[in-house]
Amino acid sequence: MPIPPFSDLLLAWFDDHGRKDLPWQCERTPYRVWLSEVMLQQTQVQTVIPYFERFTQRYPDVADLAAAPLDDVLHLWTGLGYYARARNLHKAARMVVSHYGGVFPREIETLMLLPGIGRSTAGAILSLSGGQRHPILDGNVKRVLTRLHAIEGWPGRPEIDKRLWALAETHLPDARVDDYTQAIMDLGATLCTRTRPTCAICPVSDGCLGLASGQPTAFPTPKPRRTNPTRSTCFLLLAHEGQVLLEQRPASGLWGGLWVFPQIDSTVEAAGTCARLTGQPPATINVLPTFRHSFTHFHLDITPVRCALAGPPTTVLDRTDLLWYNTADPPAVGLAAPVKKLMATLAPAPRPD
Repeated sequence: MPIPPFSDLLLAWFDDHGRKDLPWQCERTPYRVWLSEVMLQQTQVQTVIPYFERFTQRYPDVADLAAAPLDDVLHLWTGLGYYARARNLHKAARMVVSHYGGVFPREIETLMLLPGIGRSTAGAILSLSGGQRHPILDGNVKRVLTRLHAIEGWPGRPEIDKRLWALAETHLPDARVDDYTQAIMDLGATLCTRTRPTCAICPVSDGCLGLASGQPTAFPTPKPRRTNPTRSTCFLLLAHEGQVLLEQRPASGLWGGLWVFPQIDSTVEAAGTCARLTGQPPATINVLPTFRHSFTHFHLDITPVRCALAGPPTTVLDRTDLLWYNTADPPAVGLAAPVKKLMATLAPAPRPD
């Protein structure tokens, strides 16, 4: 007896077991689908839910997000990581308002012109919010398809990526594309997981070549390993009466647009930099333990150097990229993750004798 089409099996499973009560599923507008898809990139559903709810409460639609200062957006994003997503989100919202009258484009090629929206995200927006027939190829879908077809080779290779897109297109049903799109993501997230797939209850296991091979977790082929380089920096914690000095990073690059402690290359620069930025020499200098913060492509070893000022700052801060941050009454600005971590443990600065 022939095996029913993949999409039929998947939709039947989805009707009984699919996820239908996630916050962004309650009202599938292009804005809410877009926001959820961006947040879910490299981030687990349970982590995303409270962020999504806070964002949609603060910014109910794309016009509200477009009108918000970037600092406010980054502040709400703090802790979610991959901050380029938030910057692109804000930039895209402004483009939707200024170029398209606040209405998301309904053509996939036009939608992909917006910052941070690639082919898969655009396909998800149009299929989930409007039922348009477009494939998607996020991490969950790649895992399902590589196992289903026992495709060898790292999916990041162009020839493998091209093959997966063709298969994603082939499996699309003619109807219920919105449910199918959600179903294939759900299958990868709940059953066809990375390390412990529950093949025994998978609705498509009879036709899965990866399972038939006896090694379903061999697919997809892992990315070739490489040793990430290590860099180092020092965070200068300039503290005075419950405030610490922060500096805003440039809009692009590492921690783009976020607020961080002034950085120095070596602890020997602490006294001079303290005097230059505040007009006061440090009364005390304490070098705190070094800790590591890892990015996708490198590790950063951070040594905090805490300086308590000898007196009130005398330098006039006419630079818009500098801010005295009140730890007791913090302003709503976006903090880089290691800065937020240090802020949470920052004890009152020792007073000079």
